[in-house]
Amino acid sequence: MDAFYASVMIRDRPELHDVPVVVGGGHRGVVLSANYPARRHGIRSGMPGAEAARLCPDAVTMAPDFGLLTPVSRAIMETFRTVTPLVEVTSLDEAFLDVRGALRLFGSPEAIAERLRSRIRAEHGITCSVGIAATISVAKLASRQAKPDGVRVIAPDRFVEEVHPLDVGVLYGVGEATRQRLHRLGLVSVGDVAAIPPDLLRRMLGRHLGTHLHALVWGADRSELVPGGAGVFGFGEGEPEGSMGAQHTLAVDVRDRDALRRELLRLTARVAARVRAAGRTGRTVTVTVRYSDFTTVQRSRTLPEPTDVTQDVYAAALTLLDGLLDARGPRPLAVRLVGVRVEGLRRLRPGDGRQLVLGERDPGWPDADRAVDRAVDRFGQAAVRRASLL
Repeated sequence: MDAFYASVMIRDRPELHDVPVVVGGGHRGVVLSANYPARRHGIRSGMPGAEAARLCPDAVTMAPDFGLLTPVSRAIMETFRTVTPLVEVTSLDEAFLDVRGALRLFGSPEAIAERLRSRIRAEHGITCSVGIAATISVAKLASRQAKPDGVRVIAPDRFVEEVHPLDVGVLYGVGEATRQRLHRLGLVSVGDVAAIPPDLLRRMLGRHLGTHLHALVWGADRSELVPGGAGVFGFGEGEPEGSMGAQHTLAVDVRDRDALRRELLRLTARVAARVRAAGRTGRTVTVTVRYSDFTTVQRSRTLPEPTDVTQDVYAAALTLLDGLLDARGPRPLAVRLVGVRVEGLRRLRPGDGRQLVLGERDPGWPDADRAVDRAVDRFGQAAVRRASLL
């Protein structure tokens, strides 16, 4: 979607359509979204709020209303699923679609793109841009070039001609730090990087980044689309059978381990609540991390007994997260996405739960979870929050 947060927030406020609007921000926060009048002042998503205020002191700053944004996002994703079930939701405002199976019914990729754009404009009052390509990474590049409110096709046989002259920073997954590192090495354009033999590139940048970047600069990244995606999903909706999970693409790439732990706790609390609501327990916890170079890694741990207790799941997930980060060395790459999943779900049975050792005190986490669930059911998600998430 084009400037999704800002577009939805001001959709029914015509007096704000032509003035700079920033969603998020504030002097201690970061910009989540800026409408196009604000972008003309140089304001961008992920920018510190203080810098945005300096660039455009008169911009209207709004806190994100997820009670408004989330239903719109879900409705748009359901619109996508009327064309293909192969939809990977990467955030509230972005998804990848595999439409190969829909071509006979709906026509060319361009026709499908226009069909979806027309529906989103008519049904939701906002615009979206579509990139069409043979791979996820090139489609993402094309969608950026299509903004705002356009369609861009990058065919495989045109990739070298159209992409190699561009700055290497246009590639999906090449952040500003990697871009500057490449520039210092004299590799300014995509074509400059493509001219480097892959073995030399790996020696220059490291095995993971060198291999990934070589694939990107030749349009040969074969990352698979994974149906499902951001948020929390139920059985059979983008998750393996018998599992529930949540993942979140962060607004900006994050290195701070405490911030990642807080995000993991937030996701874990949501997943565990859904496991309890479904009357199930699970025994295996899986954590997913996607780094800024788009390397995605997972680790799993099987618990001694099935559980639906948030603290049990979080303790296992935290150990897994720390292990994944430690495995990348003393200075791991920034993290773009974090996710947690509870697997091996089964219906809650009498006697399920951890048995206390003689003399051990019950910390009361199951009772605390049930109290939180009741409060949320009655008053909504904002009624109760863990202190560490405030």
